[in-house]
Amino acid sequence: MRTPRRRTTLIAATTVALLAATTVALLATSALTAVAAQAAPGCAVSYTVGGQWQGGFTGNVTVTNLGDPLSSWSLRWSYSAGQTVSDAWNATVSQSGSTVTAANVGYNGSVPTSGTVSFGFNGTWNNSSNPAPTSFTLNG
Repeated sequence: MRTPRRRTTLIAATTVALLAATTVALLATSALTAVAAQAAPGCAVSYTVGGQWQGGFTGNVTVTNLGDPLSSWSLRWSYSAGQTVSDAWNATVSQSGSTVTAANVGYNGSVPTSGTVSFGFNGTWNNSSNPAPTSFTLNG
């Protein structure tokens, strides 16, 4: 009678071990899936006017990457008072109507998580004020 009892104990122990291993595997898979599915926030932008004179100004922008590392970047914003960008440094800047797009140049496209990139530009304004943009979009 000892043989059946040992077999029953062995079968029970094996079953418990398999169930435990399956549960651990499922939990590990769920944890990996949850981490991979989390969305990271995009960026924080600091926009300052470094200098301003009648009809012109110098803008300075610093982007802090709060998301995944970037291999390239493009920042977009719109002006509300007719401002235009005339030239820039540390970014390639283009403008269509009130919408401005600044993109990395060859040496500053990579931005690690929590890293920053800065650029500047000269611009013109012709209304009674030069308000800062109210929103920015990084990489669309």
